[in-house]
Amino acid sequence: MPTPTAKQRLLKKINDMRIKNKLIFSFILVVFIPVLIVGVFLTASYRQDVLDQATEQTLNNVEKIKRQTSDIISMPIDISDKLLADTRLTDVVNTQYKTTFEAVKALWDYREFRDYMVLYNEIYNIRFYTTNKTILDNWEFMKTNDAIENAFWYRTAINEEGIHWFYIHDETKGNEQFLSLVRKIVFPQYRTNGVLVVGVNQNELNAMLSKEPFDTMIFDENGYIVASSDNAQVGGNIEALPFASQLTDKQPGTYEFEYEGKPSKIVIEELTPPSSRNSLKIVSVFSIDSIVSEANRVSLFGLGIISVSLLIAVMLIYVFSTMISRRMLTLNKDINKLALGDLNVTSTIEGADEIGLLSRQFNNMVGSIRMLMEEVEESHEQQTKLKLHQKEIKLKMMANQINPHFLFNALESIRMKAHMNGEKEISNIVRMLGRMIRRNLEIGARNIPLKEEIQMIGYYLEIQKFRYGDERLAFNVTMDEEAEKLLIPPLIIQPLVENAVVHGLDNRSEGGFVSVTAVLEDGDLLVEVADNGMGINEARIAEIYRSLNDFEEEDGYRIGLRNVHQRLILTYGETSGLRIASVSGEGTRISFRIAAGGIEHV
Repeated sequence: MPTPTAKQRLLKKINDMRIKNKLIFSFILVVFIPVLIVGVFLTASYRQDVLDQATEQTLNNVEKIKRQTSDIISMPIDISDKLLADTRLTDVVNTQYKTTFEAVKALWDYREFRDYMVLYNEIYNIRFYTTNKTILDNWEFMKTNDAIENAFWYRTAINEEGIHWFYIHDETKGNEQFLSLVRKIVFPQYRTNGVLVVGVNQNELNAMLSKEPFDTMIFDENGYIVASSDNAQVGGNIEALPFASQLTDKQPGTYEFEYEGKPSKIVIEELTPPSSRNSLKIVSVFSIDSIVSEANRVSLFGLGIISVSLLIAVMLIYVFSTMISRRMLTLNKDINKLALGDLNVTSTIEGADEIGLLSRQFNNMVGSIRMLMEEVEESHEQQTKLKLHQKEIKLKMMANQINPHFLFNALESIRMKAHMNGEKEISNIVRMLGRMIRRNLEIGARNIPLKEEIQMIGYYLEIQKFRYGDERLAFNVTMDEEAEKLLIPPLIIQPLVENAVVHGLDNRSEGGFVSVTAVLEDGDLLVEVADNGMGINEARIAEIYRSLNDFEEEDGYRIGLRNVHQRLILTYGETSGLRIASVSGEGTRISFRIAAGGIEHV
């Protein structure tokens, strides 16, 4: 990108100025140019005195910035000293967590980082890098990786004791760069260590330099500008500035040099915070011509000209700035009303100039926004109704996807058994089958107690045991007493049991076993159906998982599993879907978990 010319830079500065400042700038040109012409010969003696005063002021300003900067970064130092002896931090970092819950709870209970950021405006962020692989990354505690361990600031902190100051990226804040305290924290009792990084609030540094009359900046030992009176320079390197060569091997002090062809002065000061291994440098640059030009305005020979010019300029500036400011303030109030959500605001500024044109365009924009909001609300309402309607249709369709082949096969087996044996055993089976048929016919959209679902599963397994014989099928049903009254969707477990019997034990001629378990675990309902069939290989499991989220109808035994999986997700959320675990030749386990907040009691 080519370097902008002086004319382009001047135009950019003028365009960036506020209207009132432009008027003041015009005032300076109108009033003081004649004074400069008349007083050029009288300001020579006064010139050096003004320059000395400006240099003294700059020295005082730099010293003030040094004190203010020291005050700002003293807070991160104090916090790092406290954390160095914080036993709670030691426990959090060095505990080997066995479960995710333990890690989450430990990090949630440790609030010192968050409290420091709330209490002190000087602190923007605190994070701790550790090699403990059992801890969780929560933007406060970070597990190290190769990239972090190879970073220059991390290696420096690990290899050198004490406090270091670097301008580094913060991956927890959009990878922005901040002046940061970097310090190794050692835990002797665990023979471990970690690196503490405390980011300094960039706004505090910028606010401190924003009022400086000259180009003033702070940079670290690597040359990165961490704060500047010109925000555009923040984050750049001092080497990119035209006067970078003037800073080479310069000790703190005041120096004269040529900057952009003009004689200038530079003030250099060094700040080494307590217990720090490196330091920061403060630099302020000003042009000598810009200082002495102030003295040139003080000329008694221009009093007559300046009186007339000043009177005219003051009257013009006052009249025009008042008119413009009043109208701009009115437009600003209207814009603030719109920002607060008032879509009925109307700007009443009159006139055919640019401000009047902005007022009319503002009214047009508000009208367009109002119409767009109405259209968006209407569209959102229609989409919401459509989604609810689609969910109801899907739930009703999936609730009716029950394979009737089981009922027909069971009736045929009962008929054959009745023909060959007496009626007592047949009567019991027919009774169970009748209850199941009646229950299926009565099922609607309402949830049913878990006890009823388990009872129907028992009937189903007894009938299948009757069909296949005691040698081929055995089963066990277990349910917590506290879970009996929990409400669940109907036919949410039976398809899993049917899948285990029909497909899981399909190739077993004897010794088949099905286990159904419904227990409360950590406040959630855990349901598991297991069989000792031939099992499913990993490729087939992956194929089943892909089909579970497919709402399209397909042939095959996965319809029942997909039915249950999608009903669970639609009812309780994504985390409540089916989980399949299988070992070829040993059997299959299918389970699901319903969060405690998603279960109602009778």
